[in-house]
Amino acid sequence: MQWLQLFIYSISVLILTAEGQFDRDPNGYITYCPCMGRFGNQADHFLGSLAFAQALNRTLILPPWVEYRKGEMRSRQVSFETYFEIEPLREYHRVILMSDFMSHLADDVWPATERVSFCYMERKSLQQEKNDPDAPNCHAKDGNPFGPFWDTYNIDFVASEFYGPLHFDVHHSAIATKWQNNYPADKWPVLAFTGAPASFPVQLENRELQKYLKWSAKYREATREFIRNVLPRGAFIGLHLRNGIDWVRACDHIKDSQQLFASPQCLGYKNERGQLYPELCMPTKEAIVRQLKRTIKNVRQTQPKNEVKSVFVASDANHMIGELTTALSRMDISVHKLPEDDPYLDLAILGQSNHFIGNCISSYSAFVKRERDSHGFPSYFWSFPKEKDRQQAKVHEEL
Repeated sequence: MQWLQLFIYSISVLILTAEGQFDRDPNGYITYCPCMGRFGNQADHFLGSLAFAQALNRTLILPPWVEYRKGEMRSRQVSFETYFEIEPLREYHRVILMSDFMSHLADDVWPATERVSFCYMERKSLQQEKNDPDAPNCHAKDGNPFGPFWDTYNIDFVASEFYGPLHFDVHHSAIATKWQNNYPADKWPVLAFTGAPASFPVQLENRELQKYLKWSAKYREATREFIRNVLPRGAFIGLHLRNGIDWVRACDHIKDSQQLFASPQCLGYKNERGQLYPELCMPTKEAIVRQLKRTIKNVRQTQPKNEVKSVFVASDANHMIGELTTALSRMDISVHKLPEDDPYLDLAILGQSNHFIGNCISSYSAFVKRERDSHGFPSYFWSFPKEKDRQQAKVHEEL
């Protein structure tokens, strides 16, 4: 009988402890659909959303990552902690998993009859019959991934709220106070945005928040295993090659743009380090080989005790394994990629490489660059600066 009482007591303690983890935040919550682009874009938006939540002093509900699989019509939602740890984020601000919020707090904090979607202005539906000029709407669940995202947690909205002209730049204005005044937590416990409350690309002031984004134990261990068991002993260079057909089309916009996607990471947010040029987006195979060899040579000269022994390649299409292997054959350097595609493990491995060369325009490369910056690791970009500018700089140095 005594063991039964002990068992019941233990279960009671566990239940009380679990419930204590989910006390209501009187300052309110922020949630949003990470509905623009793939992981790189979502990560940029996440950092901005985290800063926004901190400025408004509301708990950020951590959304799942939205993924798109070949052959599937609807997006998949992958829980935040699959790839990243939760606790390090709490060193910066209060966060809660969306699944935990919906399971433990939503019925009390955000009942189904009071769920309002927020958008800057009316968002037209793809189904014309839903558009009513007398009743503008956010249509928060219209289209993919919007519908599948909210459906994952059985969320429907009863009304829309247009927050314009408010914005999300909490660093250069008193906008946080205006948000708090317009939407006090006692009347608006949850601000649910149809898209991320953040800019793209990530604001300069929010880049350093990357240091709170730590890989989950699963991905840290997988990274160690690959480096230990697959790559030869010694330094390795990580490469990101963005060359799929969708990227080729995106690079066509270079000629009409001052900035494109993540280009501020190398050109500066005000183009203080230069203007866009095609090679920055899509370097030739020959330029890639030249820059890689040049990087290896520089490492040998500056770090002779830690020579490069291998190259790891991540790519959305052509990893150039054959071309790179041939180019490096006389240098006794091997070239590797994952046996099966895993863009998240690619990211984690690139983050641990001794040196990294990425694509200045790509938000995927930008994620790696920010992570490496937080650890003080060196990173470079394809075709930046221009080879001609680099050669001129070398001449000046020699003179």
